[in-house]
Order: sequence, then structure tokens, then C-alpha cells
Amino acid sequence: MQSEIKKAIKILKEGKLVVYPTDTLYGLGADIFNEEAVKKVYEVKKRPLSMSLPIALASVDEIEEYAFMNDLANKIAEEFMPGGITIILKKKRNIPDVVAKEKIAIRVPDCEVAREIAKNVPITATSANLHKRENPVTIEIAKKQLGNSIALYIDAGKLPGIPSTIVDVSEGKIKILREGAIKKEEIYGRI
Repeated sequence: MQSEIKKAIKILKEGKLVVYPTDTLYGLGADIFNEEAVKKVYEVKKRPLSMSLPIALASVDEIEEYAFMNDLANKIAEEFMPGGITIILKKKRNIPDVVAKEKIAIRVPDCEVAREIAKNVPITATSANLHKRENPVTIEIAKKQLGNSIALYIDAGKLPGIPSTIVDVSEGKIKILREGAIKKEEIYGRI
């Protein structure tokens, strides 16, 4: 897997796209600082440009570089990251507008491969499928939908398949936008 990770990092730095495993679904990765590569993600997924893209980072410590953390965000990150949760925060200026306008969705996946890649290249963390189509729980599902537009597919077998829970904490309160891998009760019970 190490050689696949090295290859993915090189490909991402060249502005190409990679499908990588996470702890939930397969993700579609592009270097978030390469605007052309990010535009390709929208194109390949047939995703509306008005919808921001989530990003994957290697660790909770890195979040502060890209977004404004608050007490609630810190608590959630401490409790559930790495893991199946995506937090939405106010973004910092270094995030290109093509990725997100005012708020940014951030994941720290509980998957060594994803974090290892993100440690070298901050990447988009949208699911590796066509917009609103079948969730990519296997590499075959991702390949069937995205085809040859992807430079590298990293196969890690069948994944759990439940998308991450999305929580907007940008205003300092919990607003669950999508319940997924982590249940609402678990969040309210532990925060």
C-alpha cells in the first residue's frame, strides 16, 4: 500500500485525480490548492459548482490552518476525529473559492491511507461517484461511474458504506445536516 500512497501523492501534485479509501466510502481526491484539478472533480462528478467540496486532512491539529475552530468544534474533533464525522466551519482565506465560499467541510478519516495522502497533499473528500448516484463502497462502483477520468484507483476492498455525519458548528452550536456513520444521539450524548 505504501507504493500506492507514494504514487497517489505524485499524481495529485501533477493536478490529476485519485480515488482513495476512507473509513466510510471511497473518496475522490484532488489537491485543494490546484484550482484546475478541483474543477475536474466537479466535472467528473457532474456536481453543481455551487456546492462546496469537503476536504480531508491528516490530523485534527491541521484544521486550524484552514478554518476557524471554536470550543464546540474542538470538543467534537476531540471526541470523534479521526472518524466518520465531517465538521463545517468558517473557512480561512487560504482555501480557494472553487473549493468552498464561506464555510468549509473538514474530515479527518479513520483510515491510514487517506491520512497518509492528506499529510502530503490536502485533498478533496467528496465521494467517488456521480452526483447523487450509488455510494462507492467498492472500487468497482467508483470505476463504473467515474471511468478513465481518474489517474489512480486505490483498492482497499469493500468499505463500510455509511457516509460521514455532517455537523455545522460554524456558529458555535450543533446543527446536524446529515446523519451518517455517527448517530445524532451519540453526538449529543458525548458533547
